Parts: sequence; structure tokens; C-alpha cells
Amino acid sequence: MKKPLLSGALLALSLGTGYAQSALKPVINQASDAIESKVIAWRRDFHEHPELGNQEFRTAKIVAEHLRKLGYEVKEKVAVTGVIGVLKGGKPGPVVALRADMDGLPVTERVDIPFKSNVVTEFNNQKTGVMHACGHDSHVAILMGVAEVLASMQKDLAGTVKLIFQPAEEGVYTGGTFGANRMVEEGALDNPKVDAIFGLHINSQTEVGK
Repeated sequence: MKKPLLSGALLALSLGTGYAQSALKPVINQASDAIESKVIAWRRDFHEHPELGNQEFRTAKIVAEHLRKLGYEVKEKVAVTGVIGVLKGGKPGPVVALRADMDGLPVTERVDIPFKSNVVTEFNNQKTGVMHACGHDSHVAILMGVAEVLASMQKDLAGTVKLIFQPAEEGVYTGGTFGANRMVEEGALDNPKVDAIFGLHINSQTEVGK
């Protein structure tokens, strides 16, 4: 988990200061190591409790509570269940957004692991399992970890960080826009206006730590 945490934190820091990556990398590295077990626990919890698009109520609540405890300005219920957290740095600079998706898929998990999803719901008038088959559990946990690392370095941030936790990335029929499009329509990239935005996606074929 350390590499995504490190990369996300460095992105937010380095756009505001040219030397951030070299000067602050050891500090971020140490902070990431310190919370690695916490990020893994979050990921496993989200994996065990997946929610379909626009139904990410439990996930959104956990995210919002975490951000508030860290001192972020938090906005909830963006595009139904989306969460936005804003952290103003101690130095002037750009507004950098980092984004993670939160929803699971209508897929029954068949792998026997301690944190296996046993969630069952109705989808298209049929009973189906729900699971994080595309890594969104990891994405949320990683961005929560990045949030914690950045909060611990707030005075060193040159600019503002906006964390966007997006619902319904996999798609959901609502009769209108949903997910990222709806978040944009509802002003997710404004107030403060975002200068740059980054996301990540895990890859099961990539060696751990690479």
C-alpha cells in the first residue's frame, strides 16, 4: 500500500513546490509505513461490506467521519452518496484533487477469504451477491490513508487538497446523470476550483509494492 499512498501525497505536495518530492519523500514514506496496517484493515472492511452505486451509505459515512476527525472541510451527499473533503495547506498554491470510486458490483464472491462478501441484494429484479470485484475497496482505503498523511503535513502543503470520493462509477440506472458526471454538475470541481485532478486504479497483475 505504501507506493499508492506515497504517490498520492507527493502529487498533492509537488504541484505547489518544486522540491517537495525530494525533500518530503522520506517524511511521507515514514508516515505511510505508520498507517499501512490501518489502510489494509479499511480495505478488508470495505471488501466485506460492498455497496452498489448510489447505495454507498455505510462507506460514505465512514469516509466522512474519518475526514472530519482529520480536520477536513467535508461535504456529503454529493451526487447522492459522494463525499468531498477539502484541506487548506499552510502555504499558497494550486488546488489539487485526488479521486477514488466507492461502489461495488452485482457479483457473487466465490473466493473463500476471511473478509469475503456475503452481501446479497436485489438487482434487475433478481437476487444477487455484491462484491468489490474492481478494486474500489482498495481505492477508498488508499485515499483515506492519503488523507491522513496529508493532514499530518498540513503546514507544508503549498495549496489546497480536495479529496473526491465518487459513487456509482460502475454505472446505475437513475433516469439521468450519475457518478462523476453528476458530481461535476453539482459543483465537485468548484469552490474551490480545481486546477488539476488525479486518480488511481490498482492492478492485480502488478507485484505488491511496485
